[in-house]
Parts: sequence; structure tokens; C-alpha cells
Amino acid sequence: MKEFLISLLDFFGLAFWIEIITEVPRCTYYFGPFLSRREAEALKAGYIEDIQQEGATGITVSIKRCKPAKLTIDEEDLAASAGKVVPIFSVQS
Repeated sequence: MKEFLISLLDFFGLAFWIEIITEVPRCTYYFGPFLSRREAEALKAGYIEDIQQEGATGITVSIKRCKPAKLTIDEEDLAASAGKVVPIFSVQS
């Protein structure tokens, strides 16, 4: 039942995701989806540790409701999109 609810929230862009941005390498990583902010908060340390073990530095972490198109966005992708993730309910011009 929990998986169904998470899938439903994710479909509508309402699930919580952990967004980790690193300076070196220049990447954005998304981990999730999660049912609640508290669940994401409880698990974020493990994801940070994994990325640090890979040698990443300059780490910024946030938890947000979004619907990432890709789970890993590398430097090439960032250059093409200017590093923006558009919230599901935003208006694009």
C-alpha cells in the first residue's frame, strides 16, 4: 500500500526527493521518492556518505517536492539546462 501511495504522489510531483548538488564533480543527484519529508531526512545521511566516499566535494543538500526527469544530472546536462529543475506546478515562459 505504501508503494502505491508513493507512486501516486510521485506521478503528481508531490513526493519528496533528496537533491544533492556537488561542485566536484559538477553533478546533481536525486534520491527518492519518499512519502514524507521526515522519511527523506532520516535517510539523507546515507546518501551523502555514499557520495563523499566517491570523492565528491562541495556538497549541498535539500529536500523538495519535485519530479526529476533524470536521477543524475552531470556537467554536460547542467550546461544544457543551466541546472534548473522546474517544479511540476510552475508556469514556464
